[in-house]
Amino acid sequence: MSWLNKLAERQIAKARAKGALQGLKGEGQPLPDRPGDAFISAGDAVGFRIMAEAGVLPEEITLKKQAAAQRAHLATLTDPTERKAAMAELARLEMRQAIAEEARRKFLR
Repeated sequence: MSWLNKLAERQIAKARAKGALQGLKGEGQPLPDRPGDAFISAGDAVGFRIMAEAGVLPEEITLKKQAAAQRAHLATLTDPTERKAAMAELARLEMRQAIAEEARRKFLR
């Protein structure tokens, strides 16, 4: 089992233990057709979608999205003071993302 599968299963188990997977929209109904999920296993696709809908994304994914949004914001800035503050925030997000990724790697060893 790949590290990503293990991570997804662990997040699902954590969410299930907290009761976060009860009463979700569409519970007990067939899954909609999602052609974009054709390139990953059915179990992974279901797990990722359930986690995303329940707001249980891994921290590193959340941080990656925040860093991308910060890069886009930085590209719009022209004031040197604002750019410096935005770059510091981007560096902080990227550092936290790297820490989360390393923690996951160590945990899965």
